[in-house]
Amino acid sequence: MIKVQNVDKIFDGFQALHNLDLNVKKGSIYGLVGTNGAGKTTLIKHVTGILRQDSGSISIEDAPVYENLKIKQRIGYIPDDLYFFASYNLKESARFYKSIYPGWNPERYAHMVKQFELNEKRKLSRFSKGMQKQAAFILTMSSMPDYLILDEPIDGLDPIIRKLVWKYVVEDVAEREMTVLVSSHNLREMEGICDSIGILNKGKMMIERDLDELKSDIHKIQVAFREPMQDPYAGLNVLHRESRGTVDLLIVRNRKELVEKVISESSPVVFDLLPLSLEEIFIYELGGGDSEIEGIIF
Repeated sequence: MIKVQNVDKIFDGFQALHNLDLNVKKGSIYGLVGTNGAGKTTLIKHVTGILRQDSGSISIEDAPVYENLKIKQRIGYIPDDLYFFASYNLKESARFYKSIYPGWNPERYAHMVKQFELNEKRKLSRFSKGMQKQAAFILTMSSMPDYLILDEPIDGLDPIIRKLVWKYVVEDVAEREMTVLVSSHNLREMEGICDSIGILNKGKMMIERDLDELKSDIHKIQVAFREPMQDPYAGLNVLHRESRGTVDLLIVRNRKELVEKVISESSPVVFDLLPLSLEEIFIYELGGGDSEIEGIIF
């Protein structure tokens, strides 16, 4: 389990992380989402032990991560900004990974090189960005990490390679109970693979929930009544509301049962209730719904 508690980090007077909590269950895939500059990469660099927090605690299996070699040997980390030794090819990089990761699996490495169709003898510096991402993924997954930390892992990859990447990740979670923390702007892809979601904004954790639970608590609604009603939505947490003639369009955060009960008491002539996608939830939780509702709903 990855546990972040009450973490603060300040850079030159700027508070990058503020009283931040994060909990990633063993054997799960946790999606970290947020706007640009929200603090996702800063948080990931703390979880991997690259940066040290000013206050609070960060632990994996109840052990502090920072300067903990035994824990770091069990972490696979692929950053958004990749780094390779300039003169190394893939085969030489594999030897280096083998020397520092006790769980290195040469059979998996050989199989993945064939599957991704990369040239082992070509310098990594001459690979395209997408090929470098594939090389980083092969090296990381061949080290058989117990904890996999990914920062924009599929950015720049074509759909076929993206599918192959996620296949390896999901299989290792299922077969080895690998624990995954992934940051990405591709919310539709995240929705398809993540068990839990954390929404980060301005260095603070806004929401942290199981994805299914999160989606069951926020809805888009279309309602119409025969006659104007005096506050028919009293008792509901309405995040957004607009009217088009006699029809009200709403975004509501409440349990489905409560929404149905409150709306039904006013005997609507039209009442449609639908769950939101992760992308829509992200937009409305961060206050970006005013310009988006017309294009997203109904």
